Amino acid sequence: MPRAGIVHRLDKDTSGLMVVAKTIPAQTELVRQMQARSVKRIYRAVADGNVPFDGTIDANIGRDPHNRLRMAVLKFGGKPAITHVRVLERYPSHCYIECKLETGRTHQIRVHMREAKHPLVSDPVYGNIRHSMPDDVAAAVKALGRQALHAFSLSLIHPVTGKEMSWKAPLPDDMKQLLAVLRGEGGERMDTLPTALPEEDGDDEEWDDDDDVEVIYVRD
Repeated sequence: MPRAGIVHRLDKDTSGLMVVAKTIPAQTELVRQMQARSVKRIYRAVADGNVPFDGTIDANIGRDPHNRLRMAVLKFGGKPAITHVRVLERYPSHCYIECKLETGRTHQIRVHMREAKHPLVSDPVYGNIRHSMPDDVAAAVKALGRQALHAFSLSLIHPVTGKEMSWKAPLPDDMKQLLAVLRGEGGERMDTLPTALPEEDGDDEEWDDDDDVEVIYVRD
């Protein structure tokens, strides 16, 4: 199989779901679905600070002109990138969020959240090492040792049967531990969504594309 059947990528140290095709026809069809933006991908993450409201980040992404090893939001050029963000829980120093990808650019969530002034916790490339937090939270962040980002939910059309399929991956232990410390601070809990096991129903009632959301245009 070309590229070992890999259909899309996850950033290094990002946990969660990936799609791997077993045949070339399946790989071709799944890549087509990715390009058509019909594959639904939802991530869970922990971000610095108080994300003020749910909304959409619409900002082109391309290579950082000052550091070719990084990506950045570009005022001119780059490729369209859209991320829908929803706050699940708030704490004194951080937020637990869910990000729904409309596009799939390299490092998209990490770059968009940095541009929104709420970079992901412990992100080695785009994070804010000076972000203020209590000592116990700082210890939990250090123990995490990676960006707090998890590919939580994935939905697609099966390339052979044509049936809509959906899977959810429970949070890994390291992110659960971080959230346990954050919740111990007495932060405000908002619409906490439980993790779930794999399922075949492709409907995702937690996200309604017809809902009105406030659009945040990160570009000037």
